[in-house]
Amino acid sequence: MSKTTNKYSPEVRERAVRMVLDNAGQHGSRWQAVVSIAAKIGCSANTLHEWVKKAEVDSGQRAGIPSDMAERMKALERENRELRQANEILRKASAYFALAELDRRSK
Repeated sequence: MSKTTNKYSPEVRERAVRMVLDNAGQHGSRWQAVVSIAAKIGCSANTLHEWVKKAEVDSGQRAGIPSDMAERMKALERENRELRQANEILRKASAYFALAELDRRSK
């Protein structure tokens, strides 16, 4: 779960990214388009620039790991961590009960 709150809805993000990509030719550079549109929607230029890069990765226009794949990897890493913890608990419980059984038999 994200530690920050998402101030902007996915629709606003998507529209802002689309505006940058569609209007990049009307500005001197993409960064100028990002700065102009970021001011209009009330976010920082760096934030909008990150949204644009993420959209390009997700669409295959830029190298990187797409969002859905990154989320899947994160979920698998979390599951793996939980399974390792469960295995450690079971290993300790098994050793405890084996020792208890030996103590019981020796009495």
